[in-house]
Amino acid sequence: MQVASRFHLAPLAGYTNWPFRLSVREIGGVGLCTSDLINARAILEGVPKTLSLLANDPRERPLFVQIFGSKAEELAAAACWLMERGLADGVDINMGCPVRKVVKTGGGSALLCDTSGATIEMVRRVVQAVAPAPVTVKMRLGWDDQQWTAPYFARAFEEVGVAAVTIHGRTRAQGFSGSVRLEGIRQVVEAVRRIPVFGNGDVRTIADAARMIAESGCHGIAIGRGALADPWIFRHLDYWIRTGRAAPRPTYQERLDFMRLHLRRLVEWKGDEKYGCIQFRKVATWYCKALRLPKKVQQRLVMLSNLQEFEEVIAPFAEKGPPPGWTEQETQATAIPVPSGPVSYW
Repeated sequence: MQVASRFHLAPLAGYTNWPFRLSVREIGGVGLCTSDLINARAILEGVPKTLSLLANDPRERPLFVQIFGSKAEELAAAACWLMERGLADGVDINMGCPVRKVVKTGGGSALLCDTSGATIEMVRRVVQAVAPAPVTVKMRLGWDDQQWTAPYFARAFEEVGVAAVTIHGRTRAQGFSGSVRLEGIRQVVEAVRRIPVFGNGDVRTIADAARMIAESGCHGIAIGRGALADPWIFRHLDYWIRTGRAAPRPTYQERLDFMRLHLRRLVEWKGDEKYGCIQFRKVATWYCKALRLPKKVQQRLVMLSNLQEFEEVIAPFAEKGPPPGWTEQETQATAIPVPSGPVSYW
């Protein structure tokens, strides 16, 4: 499969739904988008909430759907179900999620602990089930610093037909703390023969991307939280890789317009104004920080219940323009919260 860019939107549970994916793709620079992680068994059981996560738009293709689970027959059957209905152009298997409710069932990062051959056989069955559609795997370096199993699995997955792997440069034990280990990503790059390896973790700027590519040798980068803070990051990176220069930054008005578009698409996705606004509340704080909106505005947006209120709140800022001293570069410092505390309790 040919993709337009080597920079991909990584899956983020609760955030990379079609309203955000399509809105980011329209900005430009995205090679591939991946859905939220989705429970394979829930797909097969037809759980309504799960099926709503599979909603997509033809304009956002190519699209991969990321599935998770620990049973080969369920993963293979769910992958077939997706492909038969044209809901995806490929399937991504989650082997990186560190959250306890996923790993306690043997899924996510827990799969990195089984080097007996069962995990490899599971992936092989998914590949065979949907061939010739591509199957990819997203994983961490390993369970902890004593078990960096990602290089071993990457080589084995290539041999059973996986089309590409994405490596988050942390272990499960790290969670999101500490730094991304670029040397670990390099070990994965060196372990495979021909398939592309995409690095992942802490890429927020062109400088971050340049360092990851230079030090790890990865073929491309998957970006998750960095895209929430700066939806233009894919356009910036693709322009840089093509020209060696930085792309023009978005204006303050473009930032406001993107926020409005995201909200309206969330309402469309949910089919209900109130529930679309509830979904928007999760991202409202990041938009407020990037736009340097007053605290009182943030407090109203995180309790938003209808589109009219949104327009009333935003109207003065759309009219006045950016606050004194605002620059687009400052948005790169917007903090995207992650789980904290011992990873075993997530």
